[in-house]
Amino acid sequence: MEIVCFSHLRWDFVFQRPQHLLTRLADHFRIYYIEEPLFHQDFDHNSEVIHNNIHIIKPHLRDTPDEDNVADRQKLLIRNLFFKHKINDYILWYYTPMALKMTVGLNPVITVYDCMDELSAFKFAHPELKQMEKELLNKADVVFCGGNNLYNAKKHQHSNIHSFPSSIDKKHFGAARNIKQDPTDQVLIPSPRFGFYGVIDERFDIELISEVAERKPDWQFVLIGPVVKIDPGTLPRSKNIHYLGSKKYNELPSYLSGWDISLVSFALNESTQFISPTKTPEYLAGGKPVISTPIKDVVDTYGKLGLVHIINNADEFIETAAKELAVTDKHAWLQRVDKNLANNSWEITVTNMRKIMYEAIAEKQIIAEQKKKEKFAETFMLVKDSLPAAS
Repeated sequence: MEIVCFSHLRWDFVFQRPQHLLTRLADHFRIYYIEEPLFHQDFDHNSEVIHNNIHIIKPHLRDTPDEDNVADRQKLLIRNLFFKHKINDYILWYYTPMALKMTVGLNPVITVYDCMDELSAFKFAHPELKQMEKELLNKADVVFCGGNNLYNAKKHQHSNIHSFPSSIDKKHFGAARNIKQDPTDQVLIPSPRFGFYGVIDERFDIELISEVAERKPDWQFVLIGPVVKIDPGTLPRSKNIHYLGSKKYNELPSYLSGWDISLVSFALNESTQFISPTKTPEYLAGGKPVISTPIKDVVDTYGKLGLVHIINNADEFIETAAKELAVTDKHAWLQRVDKNLANNSWEITVTNMRKIMYEAIAEKQIIAEQKKKEKFAETFMLVKDSLPAAS
């Protein structure tokens, strides 16, 4: 069986939830990961890159995004893809509800909506997104939510909805506890170091980092990741703020290992109301203390247990960080961290997701069989009633 996934995220952008889940699901399904289209002056076609059992599909469309027939042309490319690879028994897996426009007429075994964020709250969100999500929730057989707060906001909108917050690759990030050598672009940055990796966009708390960096010039802030949807010129610039750009997933533990404190530095706004940052458990798996703004999923999952420091402003940041930097023995805290993370992994998440998906497939098959029987009985009675009575 195949999984045909439609995503608003480029596969080679930042390695996050879709990549974590689908690389593990690829042990059980052939995956087709269909990105949003690229526009150019060439003819309409798909380009395809294969990683193990995952096919990365990049639709290429002629002209501009405002063409009236974009969805119809994408539907044609999808039909060609299905024909080329003989895709017959498949699961449709959505990250973006906007893909509904190009999947009309497809007949999947089941439909899955992995709702990883409240996309309608993000900057430049499509005006039709909320309505399209309503349609997808009505169409889906299974809905997964990328955090508990998001789940609580949507749990009454579907009968088969489940919360699967951010998981971790403990082995990958746990390596940060033993790495001793700094990457070349970090090695000359003095200590103490405060680190963040992830997308730097409208969710990032620019004001917080700017104020703390100004008030504590001896503290160094290492910021890793692409800058998107915001003007780079609005980012704070000072000698103790270091923008190292995007890094590959396998490089992150090396950077993390050299930090004194890691940051979940998100502003509190509409776009962060329902996020469940994957970086939080990754930082903890790497053995690094975490300072976070009061993101609800971080507070409820880690803050209330005393595993993560929660701060509300620059004053609290500075006070908390100073106390943490003075701690020399983190053994007891690490024991509590490891106990908390013991049953948290992407492998466990995928196993539980598969179980729910297989149950949905079985239930749909039972319903289909029941409908066949009812249709047969109805047809039989019509034929019987049309026959002449026996003499």
